[in-house]
Amino acid sequence: MSRNLVPGATLPDFALPDDAGVVHRLSELQGDDAMVLMLGRGEHCPRERQHQREMVRFSEWCPVAFTQLVTVLPNDLHDTNKMRIATGAFWPFLSDGDLALQGALDIREYTDTHHAATVPHTLVLGPGLVIETVYVGYWYWGRPSPYQLWEDLQGMFRRIKPDFDPTVPEVREEWLATH
Repeated sequence: MSRNLVPGATLPDFALPDDAGVVHRLSELQGDDAMVLMLGRGEHCPRERQHQREMVRFSEWCPVAFTQLVTVLPNDLHDTNKMRIATGAFWPFLSDGDLALQGALDIREYTDTHHAATVPHTLVLGPGLVIETVYVGYWYWGRPSPYQLWEDLQGMFRRIKPDFDPTVPEVREEWLATH
């Protein structure tokens, strides 16, 4: 069982290097936006590679949807970069090469005796690294599709953005009063 990966909890603000060695805090990458954080199994895994490829189309929607996309792998910088390039991804790929994130969240895949694999998780995060949705992708079908993520983000934005529907009279009145 993962540690503290439940809706409503705040994810620790891990600082990890990207595939070029530049260290980033998750909060820095998120800014004021929503974030989809993929905690991947590792570069060695064909299922991981396939899921990252599926997210390339989703990543094209993120810039216009105030959403950041980040992948974390339990690999060194070289293998993290290799996965990013092999999948055609252009969002940040971070290295958890020292397994600090994996250990803190207790998501080591104990069934893999050959690799320091992570049990794959995809987290939908609201502003402030607040966990909205958790997917456990040990089995490939446990990983979310782009359309499931769309529904998760739509529901979250509907809840957290007062102007999600600008045709509501109160929303219009508020805007007119402040502009």
